[in-house]
Amino acid sequence: MKNSENMWRNLGDHWQRLAARPMAALFDENPARFAQFSLSLTPGGTDALLGLDYSKTALDAAARAALLDLARACDLDQGRKDLFGGQAINRTEHRAVLHMALRGTSDDFYARHDDPATNLMPMILAERGRFLAFAENVIHGRHCGATGKKIRHVINIGIGGSDLGPQMAVRALAAYHQPGAPAIHFVSNVDPAHWMDAVRGVDPNESLVIIASKTFTTSETMTNARAARAWLSAAVGEKNISNHLVALSTNIPLAQKFGVAEKNIFGFWDWVGGRYSLWSSIGLSLALAIGADNFLQFLAGARAMDRHFHDAEFGENLPVLLGLIGVWHRNLCGYTSRAVIPYSERLARLPAYLQQLDMESNGKSVGLDGVAVTRPTGPVVWGEPGTNAQHAFFQLLHQGRDIIPVEFILPLNARGDASLSAAQLQEQQNLLIANCLAQSEALATGESHASDPARDFAGNRPSVTILLRRLDPFHLGMLIALYEYRVFVEGKIWGINSFDQFGVELGKKLAMRILPALTHANAAISPVSQGLVRAIAAMRGVK
Repeated sequence: MKNSENMWRNLGDHWQRLAARPMAALFDENPARFAQFSLSLTPGGTDALLGLDYSKTALDAAARAALLDLARACDLDQGRKDLFGGQAINRTEHRAVLHMALRGTSDDFYARHDDPATNLMPMILAERGRFLAFAENVIHGRHCGATGKKIRHVINIGIGGSDLGPQMAVRALAAYHQPGAPAIHFVSNVDPAHWMDAVRGVDPNESLVIIASKTFTTSETMTNARAARAWLSAAVGEKNISNHLVALSTNIPLAQKFGVAEKNIFGFWDWVGGRYSLWSSIGLSLALAIGADNFLQFLAGARAMDRHFHDAEFGENLPVLLGLIGVWHRNLCGYTSRAVIPYSERLARLPAYLQQLDMESNGKSVGLDGVAVTRPTGPVVWGEPGTNAQHAFFQLLHQGRDIIPVEFILPLNARGDASLSAAQLQEQQNLLIANCLAQSEALATGESHASDPARDFAGNRPSVTILLRRLDPFHLGMLIALYEYRVFVEGKIWGINSFDQFGVELGKKLAMRILPALTHANAAISPVSQGLVRAIAAMRGVK
């Protein structure tokens, strides 16, 4: 990779030079540090703003330049061209990675192919039009249940990418839910309690069940789908359930066999990875909450980040810089995890969403060349919303032995309602912002108590802060796309395939082998699980 090993050694020298340097000294020595180590995106024709402050990391200009040199040596520019050019960069599955096109328009740079056979936009736009029209019909009472009742509840059944993204976004954009929109419930866990809790007090005559499964074979999803089908059938009759069932899948024959009417099946394509599918019909539950116009704004925000990542030079490119900071922390500093702390209650599910996006993508130990990688790859990603997190685990972030970089995500302006006066809304939002800024400052600078070491804060604990002018559909789209490209950048630097996920398969296969042993004592089972299966049988009272 064009002398990348030399680049890694050079970066190691920079870390040795900077490791013991007090972060506060970097600000004292350079009053312009914030301006030089922050960047913002203001897409033309909008009042949107997304800012990235990385001044509270140990980087200086020389180390940043070395990271940019590493990106060039690892062919990130060619990787970017291959991504947008539709090359099969998912080599293990021999597929292109084209989820960006899901938020495209007919005149976008996604519609880059002159050959109609390879121009994806007509079929993407057609399917998008179908599911957005359906969402509007439900919201406005034009699609009703079998008895003519308005749909007031939607139960989205899916798991992984068919659940985490829609659930996160529906909650994040609660302030933009439309009048008349149904309440959205999510069921993912095969634990029967999840299904029972989701439908408690819900009238099936006023309910729509969405079965979101790429293959329509995912065991957890289809188990819950069968429970949903029986629940609907008991209320409206087997012949009348079609008004209450929707499928989001690439496997149309199986969806029809299950009883979903063809008009209620909304497809996507095998080049759409589950964790990148929110932009497709998998986002139907979000469209049902916020309406078609807001969903299009959500896509437009992501498209603005697409254009930025595609066009911007590396040193002015937000996803590139965020990815390089991740590489710096993981490989040079040796930090094994990263905390994502949104200072927004409505972004409470964002850390869980990013866990899948990041760890399922970059939790790899074999490179694209089929050889074991020699450097650590993806970190552990975790987090909770501030200010709650401050009263839970920030003690460890400030004074624990392990240093954990923090990514603060801070929407600046809140959207209120009649339950709060404008003055009270502003007061609480200011307190939220002050808490976020205080935590990042405390992590960076620390505090010394010579007379009481238990009160010492070492400081020098890195963080980045991502600012959003507001939490609306456009800004949320930009934010999610920022993290998608960050994953791509890091994966390219590490030389791994960020777009397969074979690590999830083994457990699924073993579960199907173990399942018979839970009801049949003579079923063959591995000695590794045999003891636990027998103990479980005994504790359940099964002989």
